[in-house]
Amino acid sequence: MDRIRILVVDDHTVVRDGLSTMLGRHEEFTVVGEATDGLEAIDGIRRLRPDVTLMDLRMPNVDGVEAMRRVRAEDPDAKFIVLTTFDTDEYIFDAIEAGAKGYLLKDASREDLFQAIRAVHRGESLIQPGVASRVLDRLVELSRQSAGSPSREILSGREVEVIQLMANGEANKGIAASLSISESTVKTHIANIFSKLDVKHRTEAVTQALQRGIIKL
Repeated sequence: MDRIRILVVDDHTVVRDGLSTMLGRHEEFTVVGEATDGLEAIDGIRRLRPDVTLMDLRMPNVDGVEAMRRVRAEDPDAKFIVLTTFDTDEYIFDAIEAGAKGYLLKDASREDLFQAIRAVHRGESLIQPGVASRVLDRLVELSRQSAGSPSREILSGREVEVIQLMANGEANKGIAASLSISESTVKTHIANIFSKLDVKHRTEAVTQALQRGIIKL
């Protein structure tokens, strides 16, 4: 039986080494490489072509969500499992939107992780039960919002983070530092925000977001 080839991406050495050691001892898996941030992950996926990539979210240089987006733009079949400590709606939905087929918290059991790897490798999805219930709740909420206001555009979780920082007076450089993303990525998010809110300036965007209840001061 061919082993499932895995790339491990995490900026914490202890976590990365622990995952690689654990998976490397399992007869079904082979760790083909490691990466410490999103940029290294993108390069590693291009070079090593893993079957499944375990992806952390908050990392320096390029975060996990942005890395997944860039890889999926080149290779729509790339398979990702997010393994993170973050379980907020914004992170969950941004990761799924970016292409994650699995979403586990770092307190998940070994067997849960093994099952997720097998499932995603087969082309299925596996989201940790506690996270999955929040996804369903959010989908119901979005469905109700859409029914009551069909023309309203809803910003992604990351776009909400960006516009909240804009409202707090942060410039692009400060937003990039706060979210561990590049300034060019910040500019892309702002352009998307302007388009969705149908505005041309930062002040208009913040005003619209406040009026719609998207952010608070």
